[in-house]
Amino acid sequence: MTAIPASLTVYNPQASTDLILFDPQPLDRNPAAVYLGTLNSKRSQATQRQALEVLSEMLTGSPDLLACNWSALRFQHTARARSELANRYAPATANRILCALRGVLKAAWRLGYMDAESYTRACDVGSVTGETLPSGRALGAGEVGAILSACSNDPSPAGARDAALFVAMYPAGLRREEVAGLDLSDYDPETGALTVRHGKRNKARITYLVNGAKHAMSDWLAIRGSEPGPLFWPINKGGRLQPRRMTNQAIYNVLAKRGAQAGVKDLSPHDLRRTVISDLLDAGADIATVARLAGHASVTTTQRYDRRPEAAKAKAASLLHVPYHGRMI
Repeated sequence: MTAIPASLTVYNPQASTDLILFDPQPLDRNPAAVYLGTLNSKRSQATQRQALEVLSEMLTGSPDLLACNWSALRFQHTARARSELANRYAPATANRILCALRGVLKAAWRLGYMDAESYTRACDVGSVTGETLPSGRALGAGEVGAILSACSNDPSPAGARDAALFVAMYPAGLRREEVAGLDLSDYDPETGALTVRHGKRNKARITYLVNGAKHAMSDWLAIRGSEPGPLFWPINKGGRLQPRRMTNQAIYNVLAKRGAQAGVKDLSPHDLRRTVISDLLDAGADIATVARLAGHASVTTTQRYDRRPEAAKAKAASLLHVPYHGRMI
């Protein structure tokens, strides 16, 4: 019986010693380190580092991404990895990990470790398809009002700050890290325009605070003052303002606190983005404009935030009459 060539053997993720680097490469020559260095935000770096650790363990049996010989990957390796990812994870997660895989392969090619044909073949694996139930939810109008009331009923400086912080996330639709990164100079009190910068590709966009949102920001600025620097400051338990930038975790804690006071259960900061996107679309705004306001590069991403289809299905179901009158005891 003719032996199967090593290059055509069935891929075994626990026995791929040919994919292990026994001599570490300098970080500026390691494809994984170089790829991670091209990502702009620390959040993206952390997310894709975790993705590469998953792949490294899948390929070599060890999560040490710097010890994986990414340059030795060929189509049989990447095809098997895609299959494993499709079995383990939801499509969105699997495709994010595949994105990291393609990124590190491109780095290996650019470093001269892979020829163009090997790189192209290794990358030639399709995305994982499928559909999962959308995560999170959109808040009802009553819940939004209850959270703002909880802030308004707090006479301390934190009440005004938290109301302004909330309207930066709804209706402006900002992410936590975007709120934390805002400076006073990013806000135009005349027009209500907020210039927002995000780590993803150093993108910038303008969104607007109007009506009550603009009023809430005005109340906060009357307390904060005109000192240059971060737009939102921490406030200690004694009510004293601390002129420095708030952390993402501090913003999360503020929303959790106000949500609990308002009786809003399971409030996630990202629920506010889902809410504003759904509400804008429901009010008749076109999806391309909503995508720009939300800072999405594609309207496909915006569609994933839209919770109107679920409300429409629930309304449709209510049109059916089920003639059940209860048990007769």
